[in-house]
Amino acid sequence: MDLAQIFVRPENPTHRQYEALRAYFVEGRSGVDVARSFGYTAGSFRVLVHQFRRQPKRAFFLPPRKRAVPKDQKRKEPVRQQIIALRKQNLSVYDIRDALKREGITRSAVAVGMVLKKEGFARLPRRRDEERPAGAHPTVADKADVRQVDLSPRSFRTRFGGLFLFLPTLASLPFDRMISQSGLPGSKMVPAGCAMRSLLALKLFGTARHTHVMSAVLDPGLALFSGLNVIPKRSFLTEYSCRINPNSYPRLMRRWFDAMSALGLPHGKSFDLDFHTIPFHGDEALVEKHYVSKRSRRQKGILAFLAQDAGTRVFCYANAELHKSEQNDEILAFVKYWKRRTGRLPEELIFDSKLTTYANLSELNQQGIQFITLRRRSRKLLQEAAVRPRSAWRQIELEGVSRLYKTPRILDEKITLKGYVGPIRQLTITDLGHEQPTLLLTNQLRRSAGKLISRYARRMLIENNIEDGIDFFHMDALSSAVAMKVNCDLQLTLMASSLYRCFAWQIGNHYQTAKSRHLFRDFIDASAQIMITEREIVVRYQKRAHNPLLVAAGFQKTEHPIPWLGRKRLRLAFG
Repeated sequence: MDLAQIFVRPENPTHRQYEALRAYFVEGRSGVDVARSFGYTAGSFRVLVHQFRRQPKRAFFLPPRKRAVPKDQKRKEPVRQQIIALRKQNLSVYDIRDALKREGITRSAVAVGMVLKKEGFARLPRRRDEERPAGAHPTVADKADVRQVDLSPRSFRTRFGGLFLFLPTLASLPFDRMISQSGLPGSKMVPAGCAMRSLLALKLFGTARHTHVMSAVLDPGLALFSGLNVIPKRSFLTEYSCRINPNSYPRLMRRWFDAMSALGLPHGKSFDLDFHTIPFHGDEALVEKHYVSKRSRRQKGILAFLAQDAGTRVFCYANAELHKSEQNDEILAFVKYWKRRTGRLPEELIFDSKLTTYANLSELNQQGIQFITLRRRSRKLLQEAAVRPRSAWRQIELEGVSRLYKTPRILDEKITLKGYVGPIRQLTITDLGHEQPTLLLTNQLRRSAGKLISRYARRMLIENNIEDGIDFFHMDALSSAVAMKVNCDLQLTLMASSLYRCFAWQIGNHYQTAKSRHLFRDFIDASAQIMITEREIVVRYQKRAHNPLLVAAGFQKTEHPIPWLGRKRLRLAFG
């Protein structure tokens, strides 16, 4: 490498100016020659020479600056030494932060950690409780044990007071016997009935997939409702749902709804049916992809079949053990279940076009079950409807419905379908608020078109009610702090939903059609003072706007013995 080229061809702008001016003034070279050698234009070099003549003592080479220590760095040095000294006392970054704060020095835990990292300190290993500095520590709750239940006279306050409004209904059921006969597991410390009441209590209170159960383990009211000394912890909830045999859920579902019907909760004759995909966000290969209507796409999820009584709005059947190959026949499984439970077939089923096949529609028709469903709109069907003359259409008026479009035009005709034995009625409906015609299929050949359309329009309520179950009872939260089995969570949703509907029927005053979240807000989300005496458990509520409705419904006269609480009588009092 020719070192002379470093001086002849400088790269630094200041160095290049120095060498160019030196060649001009010292070596006596012409301005044009110097400008050409050092990459200047003749004009720019003349300007450079002019500026130098005006300021000949300008500095081309500046001496290196000595790095000064900032004033704040000088102030930080004692703090750094103090942080190091505190770490040598086995204190964490949070303990060091708090110790500095007590001395009036504000440092975040992140800043303390950065100082310790620069000084070469490793992460502090997990310490035992006795190794931690004195201060506030988490309170360790007792282990759940039914043998340690304290029913001695005492008084305490609970934020779960509203749950005790469900207790008279639960106490009227042979709850523990149903759970035992269904084959649900239990132990001496946490019997099956107590375990299910604990899970049901959290579901009734709308706790989001039991994520925050750990914040409620010290509430004595929640434990008393379950019949335990303390509510089981998060790990128990996961472990218990995994221990339940899947064959136990159909048995429990049948016994539960039989018992609810015996309490006077009526069941109707018409049912709304639908599928719901509970999204799954893991990498499990065995989970199939299903359509998620909320997101208008297919994704991995658990397919659940739901049947709702159209009259009482109670979810009376559910199955989360479905695969794609079985979903078309699930409607027949529901028919068999209802026949076995009530001794008669359902009179009417309402569902959409993707729920089953034409062959299964024929099977329903042969059993004498009426149905209303949609037909999928193919391009060919839409083209055929578009070319039909206006004289072929008939305008009707819908009665008893509050909607903008009350006078749709219809084509009412009998058609045949592949796989369906015999004629089936098809209603092609326009001017119903949709861009494309709606195609209704039914085997009700004599019922008026207006009543058929109005009935199917009410079917849309099931989607809102399913959304109520999904939202309030948190059926969609598969990735949560508690990894519960879907079928267990679905069974709890059915039980909680029916208890809410039974509670709504007891209240009356148009609450029969209220959503669970509305009932929770008005009645269940209430704290209470609980007093346990020798013979009674008195739950006293504070004054609230909706208490008169509870009094009018007879809740103030409740004196029901609770089997799992030493048969002490429950009494509800309203301030």
